[in-house]
Amino acid sequence: MRIGELSRRAGVSVPTIKFYVREGLLPAGELTSPNQASYGETHVQRLRLIRALLDVGGLSVAAIRDVVTAVDDPGRPVHMVLGAATRPLVPRYGREPDGGIEEARKTVAGLIEARGWHADPSGPASDALATALVALDELGHGRFVEVLGAYADAAEGVARADLDYVAHHVAREELVESAVIGTVLGDAIFAALRRLAHMDASNRTFGRTEEGGGAE
Repeated sequence: MRIGELSRRAGVSVPTIKFYVREGLLPAGELTSPNQASYGETHVQRLRLIRALLDVGGLSVAAIRDVVTAVDDPGRPVHMVLGAATRPLVPRYGREPDGGIEEARKTVAGLIEARGWHADPSGPASDALATALVALDELGHGRFVEVLGAYADAAEGVARADLDYVAHHVAREELVESAVIGTVLGDAIFAALRRLAHMDASNRTFGRTEEGGGAE
């Protein structure tokens, strides 16, 4: 197909497609003449992946380049490809190291070890959790660590559901796209479900409120 048809199929403008090619996000088309190139279904799929990473995942062009490089490396295990795609989605709070954050990091490392998780205790996700624990402690809710096990149980269940869903896609690009969309939209879905469960738990624990009320 010509670039105009590729643009229509993928819903991406021609100038944007050319920009992606220049930035190394999209392979160039096969030249059929000095001024014409042909594109295939792999280009359509790659453009959809780029848009998912940009629009849903909020990744930068540089981060997307890292992801597509991982996708295009046939020797890289799927686990590593998914890691490259989802790592930029973890929030980074940039908290300066102090006694509180170091103690929280030890708590997170202990949790990872106790549960036998194959996860990096010094990685971005671990640091995000440690930062949240410090904030809770500073607000006078340091005992929140007592419910970390319950949170971890729920997280394991959600993670299994995520990966069970992703595993139904066999193409590497579909795996990455599903992982990114599942991470971003899955977070929104889980947050909404948690609030609904809060409403129910509040009514059961503290007594029913007015019809339609409850904790938000």
